[in-house]
Amino acid sequence: MVNRFWNTQFGRGSTGGAVNQVSKTPRLMDENQLDLTLGSHNHVRVVGDFNKQTGESAALRLNVMKTQADNNGSGSSLDKEGIAGAYRWGIGEKDEFQVGLYHLNNNNGMNYGLPWIRSTPTSSALESTVLPLDPTAYYGAASDYNAGSATHLSASHTHRFSADSELRTQIRRGQYERDQRAGTVRFANAASQPGGQAVSLATFDPNTVINRGNNLKIQDMDTLHVQSDFSKKFQALGLKHELLTGFDLATEDKTVYAARTAGAQGGVTINKPTTTIGAPNDGAWVDESTRVLRVNNQYSSTGWGAYLQDLVQVAPHWKVLGGLRYDSLKGDYDQFGNPTNATDNGTKTSYQMRVGEWSKRAGVLFQPNELQSFHLSYGTSFNTSGDTYSLGASNVDTPPEQSENWELGAKLDSADKRFTTRLALYRATKKNERNTDPLLPVVTLTGSRYVSGLEIDVAGRLTPKWEVFGSFTWMPDAKVSKAAPCPATGSCSQATAGERVGDRPALTPVHSGSAWTTYQVSSQWRVGGGVTFRGRQTPTRSEFEVRSFVVGDLMAEYAYSDALTIKANMSNVTNKLYADALYPGHYIPGAGRLTQITASYKF
Repeated sequence: MVNRFWNTQFGRGSTGGAVNQVSKTPRLMDENQLDLTLGSHNHVRVVGDFNKQTGESAALRLNVMKTQADNNGSGSSLDKEGIAGAYRWGIGEKDEFQVGLYHLNNNNGMNYGLPWIRSTPTSSALESTVLPLDPTAYYGAASDYNAGSATHLSASHTHRFSADSELRTQIRRGQYERDQRAGTVRFANAASQPGGQAVSLATFDPNTVINRGNNLKIQDMDTLHVQSDFSKKFQALGLKHELLTGFDLATEDKTVYAARTAGAQGGVTINKPTTTIGAPNDGAWVDESTRVLRVNNQYSSTGWGAYLQDLVQVAPHWKVLGGLRYDSLKGDYDQFGNPTNATDNGTKTSYQMRVGEWSKRAGVLFQPNELQSFHLSYGTSFNTSGDTYSLGASNVDTPPEQSENWELGAKLDSADKRFTTRLALYRATKKNERNTDPLLPVVTLTGSRYVSGLEIDVAGRLTPKWEVFGSFTWMPDAKVSKAAPCPATGSCSQATAGERVGDRPALTPVHSGSAWTTYQVSSQWRVGGGVTFRGRQTPTRSEFEVRSFVVGDLMAEYAYSDALTIKANMSNVTNKLYADALYPGHYIPGAGRLTQITASYKF
């Protein structure tokens, strides 16, 4: 559970929440670890983590990874490698520095998903469900792929004025490439099916014919981020303060490519052969290298933000938090129309966006003793239309997507410190909410929507050898409270499922959660198991509900010595068939049963 009271990642780009990723940093010790994982579908993964102290206050850390698999459990092959290195010096001193390099390269397969299916040809769309197929079944072309790379250089400096005051500055330069060539899988029309009937569960069999699409997502992106934060603890007017202030600057340049069509544009026509349900992984292949690319659109933006936050102890057990942030963004977007010849890139239409927004954060914290704490928090954030790197006549003047969050929460520890419970009642509201479908670009999903719910986390030990963890989310109250305005031309979203006033927002299950437990059988053996569940929900811009699911996992671990540990994991033990990612016309299946064994060696 995310404690939104303490989360300072608010402002532009955080209406959907933020994930706190912490990179591995060099430490003042010599410590190394090698992990080798072997598993289902010829899965092989090697990971190395090497930390070397190079001086009294300096250290070097290097991480390397290589992963390959024929199938990830839901139809995609894996082929990726990466390296991350960092050198840190002045550790713990007045001035501390770090430089780092990160590179990840992917050449994975691509499963674009499977179409929904109805019970009978005359059944309502409300009866749509998943296909009765093994989760590993793949019907895309063998030449489909999802390649890409991410590279960034980083540098940071921390200056400690005192034990209670420091300034930290970070710079990161990044380059990202994506070359995704895959296609939607759809049922062929009734005339192309055996017996000339539309496909449904009643007619579905190994001879059912499916078509493969030609969907591309090819893009390059360069970024530069600079952030500087100053923190200080001090006393003023008889009160204790924890001040946090700073600024950040970001530049982003993105280019999106499209394929030229055959004929006057000088491109080629690629036709992928059809296949049948009874012939998954049929090896069909087309030459993707023959495609001729052109620039479809390009986006460039410069944004900056500044914030100030203060946590004040106003009484022995009470603290008050107040924060304010301002963001400014300037974005320029060029869209190119269809070219008329092989050398022309198409007519350029340009759009500009200028946005300046305030975000607020406030909260109260009550800590009556070391075992209990309670908080009430409020915060806002926003996303601009330009955060989708796609502007046009329909959304250049669209107001920013905004969020408003209230939370009443608590952290409760048992008297013997064996159990910790975190719980929160919350209400999150989004205005001008957007969503993007791979095939149906959506500018504005709803005018306003909200969700109210409860989150509970429990972790602890039933006995010295028996650990348990559970997490549960309950969202009983979720509605579209205001429809998006109708555009001057085109269809009106107020009549679209999931966007009408009173509708429950898409992708919002009432119940979801997980439970996990481990037991130390002996000094060397530990076993565990758990379940993950998600309730019924609807895909975006759809009216039918996708059924709930429960997936079980098992684990066994053997500590051969302090240096060598062997762990076996089995996920989705029952090979449960379920839809993981949901879209109006298709779904991505959840991974089927996977078994993996990992040997970890420390030296």
